[in-house]
Amino acid sequence: MSNRNALLCLIALALGWLLAENCVLVVAEYEQVVLTEFGQPVGGLHTQPGLYLVMPWYQVHRFSKRMMRWDSDRAQIPTKDKRFIWVDATARWRVVDPLKFLQSVHSFEGAQTRLDDVIDSAVRLTISDNDLIEAVRPDARAVELPGAPTQTHEELVVHKGRNVLHKEIADRAGKLTKAEYGIELVDVRIKRINYIEAVQQNVFTRMIAERAKVAAQYRSEGTGRAAEITGTMERKLSEIRSEAYKKARDIEGKADAEATRIYAEAYNQDPEFYALLQTLETYPKVLGAGRGEHAKTKMILGTDSELLMYLKGARAEKK
Repeated sequence: MSNRNALLCLIALALGWLLAENCVLVVAEYEQVVLTEFGQPVGGLHTQPGLYLVMPWYQVHRFSKRMMRWDSDRAQIPTKDKRFIWVDATARWRVVDPLKFLQSVHSFEGAQTRLDDVIDSAVRLTISDNDLIEAVRPDARAVELPGAPTQTHEELVVHKGRNVLHKEIADRAGKLTKAEYGIELVDVRIKRINYIEAVQQNVFTRMIAERAKVAAQYRSEGTGRAAEITGTMERKLSEIRSEAYKKARDIEGKADAEATRIYAEAYNQDPEFYALLQTLETYPKVLGAGRGEHAKTKMILGTDSELLMYLKGARAEKK
């Protein structure tokens, strides 16, 4: 009897386990579930986390509520102003209608394939309808070059900006993805823009020319400023030299006047002695002219020369 009860317990446990495995649906908080029976939806959508009883023959299709990422392949697109560029785009999307998603694309791999067509087409149409600068500049602001006045050329006027283009692409593609596939496009962004290889060199040449023009303007302004500074410096230097020359002449004049006064005082004290000293100071300068580098210089003086009067007087006293 005990063996029979044990066998019944085992059978009951096995049936309970099979019932729990096949008839109890566990929905996680990040999931949404669609149930189908022979390809047809049954039992409604299960978007709230919890446990649900289902028939064991139901097919369970689970879809994540998380945002998914889509990345495009690099595409060559012409802009409205006939510039051929490479464009890389990215997008974030999520499933908002799991039943429509299941019926239209079946899986996330199928969704990526459909998004390739829809978003790529929206990116191409939006870029082709706008000038290149609209995709380059983030918003509608005046384009300014450093050191140069604000540019007003028609090619540099931004009417929308890249942020507006992002919204246009998302709106254009999002209407179709939500209506047809149950996918909500959260946003679409342009990751990178670059010229095609055929025109990159021309663009670089133009950029170099523009930078050279700005550099020439800087150099011209610098040269003018340098000339202004040099002129101011030379004017101030001339004023300083003129003032210094004036002070030097004043000092020299006062010194000459003082020397003349001293000479006059000395002469007035003893004119004869002063004349003697002056004559004696002259002898080395005159009579010594035949020495050194002036050795070839010769001077002939008469016996009645006033320069030699003291010598003659000294000779007469000696005799």
